[in-house]
Amino acid sequence: MIPRYTRKEMADIFEPENRFKIWLEIETLACEKMAQLGTIPEACPKALREKGGFDVARIDEIEAEVKHDVIAFLTSVAEHIDDPEASRYVHQGMTSSDVVDTCFAVQLTQAADILLSDLDRILAALKKRALEHKDTLCIGRSHGIHGEPTTFGLKLAGHYAAFARAKKRLEAAREEIAVCTISGAVGTYATVAPEVEAYVAENLGLRPETVATQVIPRDRHATFFCTLGVIASSIENFAVEIRHLQRTEVREAEEFFSKGQKGSSAMPHKRNPILSENLTGLARLVRATVTPALENVALWHERDISHSSVERNIGPDATVTLDFALNRMVGLVENLLVYPETMIENLEKMGGLVFSQRVLLALTQNGISREDAYRIVQRNAMKVWESKAQTTLFDALSSDKDVLAKLSADDIKAIFDYKAYTAHVESIINRALAS
Repeated sequence: MIPRYTRKEMADIFEPENRFKIWLEIETLACEKMAQLGTIPEACPKALREKGGFDVARIDEIEAEVKHDVIAFLTSVAEHIDDPEASRYVHQGMTSSDVVDTCFAVQLTQAADILLSDLDRILAALKKRALEHKDTLCIGRSHGIHGEPTTFGLKLAGHYAAFARAKKRLEAAREEIAVCTISGAVGTYATVAPEVEAYVAENLGLRPETVATQVIPRDRHATFFCTLGVIASSIENFAVEIRHLQRTEVREAEEFFSKGQKGSSAMPHKRNPILSENLTGLARLVRATVTPALENVALWHERDISHSSVERNIGPDATVTLDFALNRMVGLVENLLVYPETMIENLEKMGGLVFSQRVLLALTQNGISREDAYRIVQRNAMKVWESKAQTTLFDALSSDKDVLAKLSADDIKAIFDYKAYTAHVESIINRALAS
């Protein structure tokens, strides 16, 4: 079933009309080369080009009787050609997998091209917002706890780099899956010349499979779906960040809330992170296709069809869902509301504890062992924690005799400088965007 709100361009790839259209082109190209080789008469590919067609409803009707989709398709094509002398040569020496596997390769490359375009839009949106907020100070967190200062632009640049890697992986996965098999039963070319496969592959933008064994090896498909799963995880990684930042207690960034939008049926005040929560759920769906794709790798001998029913589902499910998710993320990034003032408020909420490592380093550089310096800084930091930041780290340090024995008042004051954390931010962002 095609999910609601699906983008039509991606969904159409897996509709029967497109699948049978690709099947017909594969059969026609194969016949063209066979005719060139003198295996079949020229009348066959000529008839296919001029009269070749099919009827989806008729194919379904025939398949209900013969219980074989490729045979049903070939029967429908023969009815359109209406020339027994031409139609009897269609599918000459080929097996069903030659058509089905090659078609699936075409469909997945078509889907990959759309997803690559989606990734370009994601990258453009993240780049724009990363540059916009390259100097927007905020707190960096580890384990959900305040760590040290960073910038919101650097956060976004990290996600940009992830999706730049995603694009490279998808390009490689597209290359991996873009293979053709027209090698006949058990893949020996005993009934169809290798030149036919090469001709079909070239005209479809594919390349011949190294060893087909009648089917294209499913490690290729596993790689493709694993790549989609990783992309989905990168989407969720971003979505989880936004969900955290939108929490009432944090509120450093927020999904756009349009005029007339409602957040809750019960609580009129609510502004919920529905888009990023939706993206988290969609990511789970895409990743759910990875395990079946991996399990499809192990087939009996030269072929079985245990993979077929799986791929009829995960092919459209993974690509359609990921296409939708990527486009939803583009809108989320482009319209994201960012609150720099709140970021500063949160950054300063813990009374300067974020500078603790700079104090530690200053003490070690002035002759105190790391162990002793850590103990001194932690002792003062705990005072700030326990006072709920009513005491600042600066004040605590300024009255600590062990600290004052090594650092002057000016030394301590110099430690509390946000610029120390942002000196290299621009170069990091530029490096990420250059990727």
